[in-house]
Amino acid sequence: MATPAKPKGRLEHANITVSDVERSSKLLQDLLGWEERWRGPAQSGGESIHVGEEFSYIAVYTDHKVHDRFAKGAPLNHVGLLVDDLDAAEQVVIGAGLEPMNHADYDPGRRFYFFDWDGIEFEVVSYE
Repeated sequence: MATPAKPKGRLEHANITVSDVERSSKLLQDLLGWEERWRGPAQSGGESIHVGEEFSYIAVYTDHKVHDRFAKGAPLNHVGLLVDDLDAAEQVVIGAGLEPMNHADYDPGRRFYFFDWDGIEFEVVSYE
């Protein structure tokens, strides 16, 4: 009996709840060179902006109410973002008033982390 074929896939999007969709959308566009792909009302009555590139994006969503805060790591540890210029990316983060931390050089690249205004942790990595 032949082994059934396994499906192939890739991450298409992540959806994160933020307090200010415009601010978060601008950060992702400035940091990654991404574009706004779509914006509009969310099914739950909130607002959403899809920011990304042709095949992947991050949906930044708000429900216009105070949303519950999660402890770091519950339910999400961090979102990893790949850039071609780590130093330039760090300047975008600093320019947004956020604090880069936990810098590390490792094989095969370099990275740093930062928390956004809503406590979401991002890892920014470059393999150049």
